[in-house]
Amino acid sequence: MLVPKLEKLIGIGVYATRSLGIGGVIRYFVEDFVVEEVLVDGSKAEISQSVERQVLGSSSVKNHYLLCVLVKRDWDTFIALRAVAEQLDTSSRRIQIAGIKDAKAFTAQHITVESVSVEEIEKVQVRDIKIRPIGYLRSKLSPYFLFGNNFHITIRAINHPESTIKKRMTKTIEELEAIGGVPNFFGHQRFGTTRPITHLVGKAFVEGNFRKAAMLFLAKPSPHEHPESRQAREQLQATQDFKQAFRNFPRKLHYERLMLRHLTKKPDDYVGAFRKLPTKLLELFPQACQAYLFNRFLSRRIENGVPLNRAEVGDYAVNMERSGLPMLNMYKTASTQALDEIDDAIKAERMRIAIPLVGFKQHPSQGVQGEIEKQVLDEESISSENFKIKAMPEISARGELRTAITPLNNFLLDEVSEGPENPSRYEAKVSFMLYRGSYATIILREIMKPRNLLLAGF
Repeated sequence: MLVPKLEKLIGIGVYATRSLGIGGVIRYFVEDFVVEEVLVDGSKAEISQSVERQVLGSSSVKNHYLLCVLVKRDWDTFIALRAVAEQLDTSSRRIQIAGIKDAKAFTAQHITVESVSVEEIEKVQVRDIKIRPIGYLRSKLSPYFLFGNNFHITIRAINHPESTIKKRMTKTIEELEAIGGVPNFFGHQRFGTTRPITHLVGKAFVEGNFRKAAMLFLAKPSPHEHPESRQAREQLQATQDFKQAFRNFPRKLHYERLMLRHLTKKPDDYVGAFRKLPTKLLELFPQACQAYLFNRFLSRRIENGVPLNRAEVGDYAVNMERSGLPMLNMYKTASTQALDEIDDAIKAERMRIAIPLVGFKQHPSQGVQGEIEKQVLDEESISSENFKIKAMPEISARGELRTAITPLNNFLLDEVSEGPENPSRYEAKVSFMLYRGSYATIILREIMKPRNLLLAGF
């Protein structure tokens, strides 16, 4: 089954299922894509709150992190945090999150804000953003606290009758369950769908070519972005004139303008220009390169017919917590003698196959999977040592393991009905839960098999 060209650009070259897709469109309305965060202690961030909660505890030297639920509609996570920080007259670095949420979506997530009162939080007024204070904590949020996300998604404009939708979706889910879950590809938003360049910038970082990285980030146009943005990038590409570009770039391209302002004063200081961006955003570039390589490793494993739910000699296999989260630091390398033991543990859901995220501390797989990784790295002219970024050591990537598949929890086809905006077409509402680090769009692509990712809302 053919995979869209845009997916191949981000390293996804294959489907795990052979069932026909239902087609359709996601994110027709922002409210069609609802994400609600769950923390490891069971705390749930909900879009709506039926019962008024009392804020627990009080601020002190020990308890100076205020835990809140941030509800946002159609906001990029980092830009939303910056808008909140401006209202609080503080730095966005003093606001911590457990995980990044989709931009074109209706999302609820936890945040901690350092040294701020409930009264100050309640004064924040930003369009399409709400903040609900919960209580004071001794420690700030980090990805360690994230358990996963609940998704409620409406797929609209489906050209098939209800019976076909149900039949195809059921077949897809059965195929995924047969292999133990969903291939744990990094999703489209990790790279940018309209302008998938994050991993390209990251690759230039690991190559040590910061001029190339800057010109990719600033001046590589996309036919799918807004014409005003595309024209500004094309002009910069042609003229290499940072001063003119700073005048021409639309104000909505906030991060590009931060870099351009620096380059107007120091046109050769590309590292300094990147350092004008938030550290959390900078880290995403080499991480996106890791993600691209992982997608290629996983795609080729599937293409070569190497199983995802059974170990081959040389594979990594990580232990699983009872909760379902992987313990990435507790693993075995599959030897001939240990294969049966590992396969039994995989069947019992005590272990799972893992593939490396390339980094300067992470060893590659051995055996068949190791050969796949070597082939891809040779094709990309990248080595693990490249991820030690000397010019910006703070964003160097050590590497780690990532499971090859992720379970599909509590999947439900909640409803199939005629679309109110077009009665001749149908809409399907689905819900499911994914563990941290996994992407809803990877499940949706298997269900929908979209021909055009952008038209399908990815």
